[in-house]
Amino acid sequence: MADLSDVARAAGVSKATASRALGATGYVAEATRERVQAAADALGYVPSATAASLTTGSTRNVAVVIPHINRWYFGAVLEGIEASLIAAGYDLTLYRLSDDAQQRQRVFDYFLLRKLVDAVISVGIELSSAEVERLRDLGKPVVGIGGPITGVATLSIDDVDAARHVTEHLVSLGHQRILHIGGHLQDEMDFGVHAQRARGFRAAMEAAALPCGPEAVVTTPLTMAGGNAAALVALADPRSRPTAIVAGSDEVAIGAILAARQLGILVPSQLSVVGIDGHELAPLFRLTTLAQHPEVQGRHAVDMILGAMRGEADEPARRWHRFPVELDVRGSTTAAPVVTSVSV
Repeated sequence: MADLSDVARAAGVSKATASRALGATGYVAEATRERVQAAADALGYVPSATAASLTTGSTRNVAVVIPHINRWYFGAVLEGIEASLIAAGYDLTLYRLSDDAQQRQRVFDYFLLRKLVDAVISVGIELSSAEVERLRDLGKPVVGIGGPITGVATLSIDDVDAARHVTEHLVSLGHQRILHIGGHLQDEMDFGVHAQRARGFRAAMEAAALPCGPEAVVTTPLTMAGGNAAALVALADPRSRPTAIVAGSDEVAIGAILAARQLGILVPSQLSVVGIDGHELAPLFRLTTLAQHPEVQGRHAVDMILGAMRGEADEPARRWHRFPVELDVRGSTTAAPVVTSVSV
């Protein structure tokens, strides 16, 4: 494998000049830079990232801490982050944090104390004030996705407003018997997403003077299987069956649509279903959903962290930024059906 001396010899320059040309540090004539780069390309020379970091103090590596890697939302965010970091010439180091406090501490110590990264993007992880301060003390910019973190620039959708908005869509269609199928509170993620979406549902129902007692909210795992199981129970009795469902996620909504099919209930003429997320499967099921574009969120987070590393982020920027959403109305919602009494 060629080393820097080989490149310098092929380009007819000193080793120091070759180093400056390939590292884009210090003055080198453009013609010389091009000649050195051409020699490096011809020899297949790859600069040492370790040597470059010793010279510049930069690893060109960004850490991403995340609670899940096998769930659609988190996977889509990661795709956006990775694509943008690669385009900017940065590597990505991924750390999956569990609920284990000791494991979390080890992860933070690993990339903090060994200084393996230039910055941190936290996805769905509510960093503590102590963790934020440790990162700041070491000069590592932080950006968060998922909700507000004190002293950190973060972005996310407004989960309360999201659930309120999709519920209002159903109310505007004349629905009065609306059920919310949300996530179990005991399985609550950081930033209280499940509780916030339930709160938004209740706010819209109360504003419309519609019943929203305990029976109006059921909880389930936020998966297609969870949505299917909860909807099979909720839709089984035609005497108490809702005319519409607000799902806590698109996966729950898709599970509810499949449950309706299993029970012979027509969507949307007999049952309207709306979700939150903008899942890639939503168009296939003609699902009306509030799209939050997680891949775009990932790209925006990279823009924010690159700006912070350039010193462009000031104190006012260290706050929560509300990420825009849009309601994609498809074929899973329509006007409320005329409810007739059922003889038993």
